[in-house]
Amino acid sequence: MSNQLQNPQPLLSIIIPTLNEAELLPLLLEDIKQQQNISLEIIVGDGGSLDATRSVAEQYGAGFVTAGRGRGKQMNAAAEQASGDYLLFLHADSRIDCRSLLGDAVHALLSESTGQVRTAGHFPLRFMRSTENNAIGYRYVEEKSAFNRVDTTNGDQGLLLAKGFFRSLGGFDESMPFLEDQRIAAKIRSTGNWITLPGYLKTSARRFETEGFHRRYILMSMMMGLYSVGAEAFFVRAPGVYRQQQDAGTLLLSPFFSLIWRMMFDEWGGVGTLRIFYLLGRYIRQNSWQMFFFIDVLSRSLLGAGRYPFLRFHDRIFWPCSNFKLFDALTGAICFVWFMGVLSPFFWLVDNGERLVQKRSAGSGDRI
Repeated sequence: MSNQLQNPQPLLSIIIPTLNEAELLPLLLEDIKQQQNISLEIIVGDGGSLDATRSVAEQYGAGFVTAGRGRGKQMNAAAEQASGDYLLFLHADSRIDCRSLLGDAVHALLSESTGQVRTAGHFPLRFMRSTENNAIGYRYVEEKSAFNRVDTTNGDQGLLLAKGFFRSLGGFDESMPFLEDQRIAAKIRSTGNWITLPGYLKTSARRFETEGFHRRYILMSMMMGLYSVGAEAFFVRAPGVYRQQQDAGTLLLSPFFSLIWRMMFDEWGGVGTLRIFYLLGRYIRQNSWQMFFFIDVLSRSLLGAGRYPFLRFHDRIFWPCSNFKLFDALTGAICFVWFMGVLSPFFWLVDNGERLVQKRSAGSGDRI
């Protein structure tokens, strides 16, 4: 069901998927309330919250739409109720500093959407962190979020586009409860173009901090790689590949590596495994620019802001010289050795140690 929306004819409809977000949602809604020079409405697409999410949304005059759990389903259901000419999809843990951010964003999109060009926009990110750990990693992700290269755009960055364009894309893919952002990003790239919107969004680092920055990034790399080669059985069988934030704790990677080993023996076989890792090698080569980009970020204090000499070296020299099948095969072999020969046994040992510590802690607690 949907509540009455606050603006009869808004220019912009802001859609926020939620699941038990009563703690953070008021902060974002307050930020949106402060926006200037833009007529807007807010629609919350909820996946079955058990907390006060609905009452928070109603308190701020937001529309409230219930849907099946999964961000794709929730955002599609909310978009059906939208009356604005433009749609902006935001995550509930986003924050907005600048009061003109949304008005400037729509103006930038209008400026780029000329003729028959179908354009979508995303914001660069700034992480809200509780510690200074992994500063270089966060800086890398933040700088990369301002780019418009393949596999650099995700839901944390927001998605702004015309409602007609969104409908022509068929909305979000609802087949899985995650990766809906990557799928629609690829559709936009193939049928239109992306722009980086002015300003930035702030986003919570809570998942990285709770699960472990490197563990979450390794799992995301595995997910994107397997998704790119069509190994979707991994996502069907994966043990909680993307837990809800409220359920998040230290991310154990050994179950995911164990699943890949089982799929290699039970489903892919020898030839299938060679094919999968060859395709993964090709995927890694297509994203090899990120390694050179990381060196630029690592050298930021020496290079200064906005300079990417190593990335230019990749684009002009490395990429043309590495664009052949033998390189894909070699990269796939290195990928197999690194992930299955190094990371897999490493996290088996580390995760078992983590489980042992948790078991002993639980046992000590029982005796108190």
